[in-house]
Amino acid sequence: MLVALSLVASLLTPVLPLTVPGAEKQVVATLDDLTTAGTVQTGHTDPADWAGLHSRTTVNPTGVPGIQIDGYFPDTSTTNTDHGWNHDSQFVIRLPEKWNGGLIITGTPGNREQYANDFTISDWVLSKGYAFAATDKGNTGLAFYAGDRRPGDAMAEWNTRVTQLTLAAKAVVRQRYGRPPARTFMAGISNGGYLVRWQLENRGWLYDGGLDWEGTLWRVKGDNLLNFLPTALKGDPAAAGFAPESDFLWPFHRQYYWELTQRIYQKELDPDYTGEPADYDYDARMPYAAVARIALTGRITKPLITLHGTLDSLLPISRDSDVYARMVGPHRPFRYYRIEGGNHLDSLVDVYPDRLKPILPAFRNALDELEAWVSP
Repeated sequence: MLVALSLVASLLTPVLPLTVPGAEKQVVATLDDLTTAGTVQTGHTDPADWAGLHSRTTVNPTGVPGIQIDGYFPDTSTTNTDHGWNHDSQFVIRLPEKWNGGLIITGTPGNREQYANDFTISDWVLSKGYAFAATDKGNTGLAFYAGDRRPGDAMAEWNTRVTQLTLAAKAVVRQRYGRPPARTFMAGISNGGYLVRWQLENRGWLYDGGLDWEGTLWRVKGDNLLNFLPTALKGDPAAAGFAPESDFLWPFHRQYYWELTQRIYQKELDPDYTGEPADYDYDARMPYAAVARIALTGRITKPLITLHGTLDSLLPISRDSDVYARMVGPHRPFRYYRIEGGNHLDSLVDVYPDRLKPILPAFRNALDELEAWVSP
């Protein structure tokens, strides 16, 4: 059970009077270990946030002392119940004692809360000396769209909250270490990968590069999940773009992901539709104005590495990252790796160890590659 941070933090004395610019609430704690090996014990993470995102064979580093700041920015929605705060736009910032001069910014995959990247990203980058910051994107859960005043509000907020956190985290890094980060990278998985793409297209001046792990593709016209998932739901996943050799994964994804995903994003972007998810016709419905608010263009302005599994059975590679690679084109700073046997969830490698390959090791290698790419 997640321990209330206000109780844990009261036993710890922060080494510096750090202030997160714009935060409505913050709790600062000095911890012996900022990795999940330590934060699970002290209540400074929530394992439910990162459940199912990694293989159980994953080995993570441990023993990174430093400072953790938890809090939230002003917001009117209340879907995130962490710490009993019942307040969205929650964030976590981690500052290791041994700092390498860098900062990693993340947004969460799916509609998870701010600790979702703790096991897959935070542990690793902290061990390399990076400061780390994550946001819940401003709304969480399956009804993340509930506070919308107009279609697309919740997803547009995702991008605003990432920018807000990036600016605030840079200021905190300067306070803690006496200088700004020498390099700032954005990293994320699935919806978090989408956020990387959008930030490098629209806020590139904030970053030195990005890592996109199977980011969600949104286009006003063309491929997006609202026009390929109905095809899969009607019984033809191959026609929807899913690799035929991934057919052993289709029953699981049909049961747990395809209809649910189609339904919640339709409610976000086209809330007036009342039919069945399988019958949704994106181009007939034309929710173009809402999608335009969050659409990608491919016009990245900083180095980006994209990874995507060839057996992804939620966001088929042929309808997502293959398309995004063409959108980016050959003249922008982009490297793209198709991971043979990779699926959307590394946890399924445990079920099919002879048929699937985890993407996390490639993601970690890609961070090393990105470091070398942007080094002067």
